[in-house]
Amino acid sequence: MLIGHQKQIKLLEKSAESNRLAHAYLFSGPEKVGKKTVALEFASHLHCSFPDLILVEPELESKEIKIGQIRDLIWKLSLKPYSAPLKVAIIDQAQTMNQESQNCFLKTLEEPKKDNLLILIAEYPKSLLPTILSRCQTINFQPLSRKEIESNFSKEVAEFSLGRPGRAVDFSDPQKLDEFKRNINEVAGLVNSDLSSRFQYAKEISQKDNLKEILATWLFYFRDLLLEKCSTPASDTLRYLNVLKKIQETNSLISSTNVSPRLALEILMLEL
Repeated sequence: MLIGHQKQIKLLEKSAESNRLAHAYLFSGPEKVGKKTVALEFASHLHCSFPDLILVEPELESKEIKIGQIRDLIWKLSLKPYSAPLKVAIIDQAQTMNQESQNCFLKTLEEPKKDNLLILIAEYPKSLLPTILSRCQTINFQPLSRKEIESNFSKEVAEFSLGRPGRAVDFSDPQKLDEFKRNINEVAGLVNSDLSSRFQYAKEISQKDNLKEILATWLFYFRDLLLEKCSTPASDTLRYLNVLKKIQETNSLISSTNVSPRLALEILMLEL
């Protein structure tokens, strides 16, 4: 479901119509904000579908994009388009490419083919090599307004989604919305707990597959606390701003490096 981001879509379509498409784009922005949806919609606009549309994603087990996947991508891009005017490769969560993968992929960027279009999608573009970033045209994506989300979802879903259409779609499932609310109650209790309890909680959630969703819950909770504390002493406001920053840094570390999730969470617990 495509919601919002009309400015980005018009930019891409105008570039296509004037035959001025860049060889490579970097779609940068928060998770579930709509980057991948726009990339797929744009590929459709270019009349590109399988096998001319290639999607590369992190491996489920390692959560990395490995060099074997990039070599396979390069081979597919070397072939002529089957029916579309060009081949489109979408690399989702590009920040999970390890060093070998990035160095291998760089060769494709340095020697572009006229019938190839590359779209990198990244939450944390700073994890990519500067030489990769310099060869991509960056298009930034930001969370949508609550009004834009409410035009397609309930007010409650729009409130909890924080402007991210992907989360709004998730929360349309009552079970996922209930889970989100349970996570909010857990983090609320965590704030007033002792350090031992916090470390135990860090150990438990570090092993969960939905860790990123849990951290998104924390962002929601502390954002609301910050809004409530705006009229209180500056020390409280600064504290919650710092916690929000630390949550984002922890999410970035866990998503784009090999750091131990448990260790990263334990350090975060010291800030609550």
